[in-house]
Amino acid sequence: MMFFIVPLVAVASPLLAFDMSQSTRCVAIPNQMKVCKDVGYSEMRLPNFLGHSNLGEVVLRSEDWKDLLQTGCHPQAQVFLCSIIAPICLDTFIQPCRSLCVAVRDSCAPVLDCQGHPWPEAFDCDRFPAEEDMCLTPHGKFNYFLKDLPKPVCQNCPSVETSPPMKTVLSAFCHYDFAVTAKLHRLRHSTGEPEFKVEGRVEFIRQGPLLPYDTQHLLREWLLINLQCASSLVRPGRSQLYVLTGSVKPNGAVALTHLFPWHKKDSGIALATRRWKHHRC
Repeated sequence: MMFFIVPLVAVASPLLAFDMSQSTRCVAIPNQMKVCKDVGYSEMRLPNFLGHSNLGEVVLRSEDWKDLLQTGCHPQAQVFLCSIIAPICLDTFIQPCRSLCVAVRDSCAPVLDCQGHPWPEAFDCDRFPAEEDMCLTPHGKFNYFLKDLPKPVCQNCPSVETSPPMKTVLSAFCHYDFAVTAKLHRLRHSTGEPEFKVEGRVEFIRQGPLLPYDTQHLLREWLLINLQCASSLVRPGRSQLYVLTGSVKPNGAVALTHLFPWHKKDSGIALATRRWKHHRC
């Protein structure tokens, strides 16, 4: 499991309405509870730290967090969430440390805000124990990687230009840090919930600071974070090839700047991609 357990010095105060003196039981984490199925342990304690004692209710409520976890907003978001809704079954109660809550909140609250949701009151970090109590602490190595890896951010919808002239496309290649071609696909769900993926390979026109092995995943995270914008780019059940340009800030934040839908008739985009290798900005 990707966390540390700090030894107990003081008894932690109860979280929300959960009473640590009440009797609990251990149950297997069910297969349908996908957000916690591979968290690193196989049994959970009921009632959980939100006071849910019915396994069906826990599974249902866990689905509310699937979309946030898919954005990759923090590498320990799953550990934090599952330690509350599906706490590990040990001889003592183990809550997330306040420091773990703060780390996840600082990365994931902006994503929730981008989608129109506040950080839940139930996850107020002041409710969790400090690190001198027995609790789950953040894993230090993740903080190092977070500083270096490019990460998508919540942003206003970038400019979308259909059938641009070659000069416009070349200018975008010159003025921004990277340019790629990617086919964006929006799945059609009977529930109406949007789900996106990047089909096939991402082709680099200008790589810049992007990582070849991570860019496809990064673009999917951008779509999931910026759901409202993404929903306007691709219709349900359809795919669309785009040329995308963007910038990467010193802190690793990735923002898309221009999107050019690439249709067969778009000679300007085709000419720009062919001439880019020999183009001088």
